[in-house]
Amino acid sequence: MPDFAIEDQYRGIIAGIDEVGRGPLAGPVVAAAVVLPREDARIGDLYDLLNDSKKLSAKKRDLLAARIMDCAIVGIGAASVREIDRINILQATYVAMRRAVARLPELPDQALVDGNRDPGLPCAVQTVVKGDSKSLSIAAASIVAKVVRDRAMARLAVRYPHFGWEGNAGYGVKKHMEGLNHAGPTVHHRRSFKPVALLFEALEQA
Repeated sequence: MPDFAIEDQYRGIIAGIDEVGRGPLAGPVVAAAVVLPREDARIGDLYDLLNDSKKLSAKKRDLLAARIMDCAIVGIGAASVREIDRINILQATYVAMRRAVARLPELPDQALVDGNRDPGLPCAVQTVVKGDSKSLSIAAASIVAKVVRDRAMARLAVRYPHFGWEGNAGYGVKKHMEGLNHAGPTVHHRRSFKPVALLFEALEQA
């Protein structure tokens, strides 16, 4: 379970940063930057509940995200499908992270970033491989980013019902692929991802 061991190495404002949505065939990539106020008693209630968002049920993620938003300082950033296709998914992920940090009311003294690469933040950075299972701040960011992105994809699913985005969040699972083959790609699909690129090419050649 994540804890504050990494955060304890630093002083000042410490933000955990994580992203969601690098792998899907559709939708934006979303990042969150979260500063957990250690002095807030409510953080203690979250201590044993936070974990890597992928290991939590959707219901538990929703509940935890609401509690995090209630007591923490949170910045949300995203990069659009157009940006993903223009600069590639890795660079778009960095853009989303930088935007998340920029939306914090104050620049952190230290950023703890999930992964092994510095996204180019205007503050000190420590990268943490599998950080959402080690750092509570990164775990909180993971949960918030996941909930924000899932809700965005669920809203798009109302307009584009063929793909099952309310359940698969744009990942290339069977229902999504069946929808692509039946209805074709939308403006929310990533043209730079091979399964989608092949469909766009077929449409353009038809």
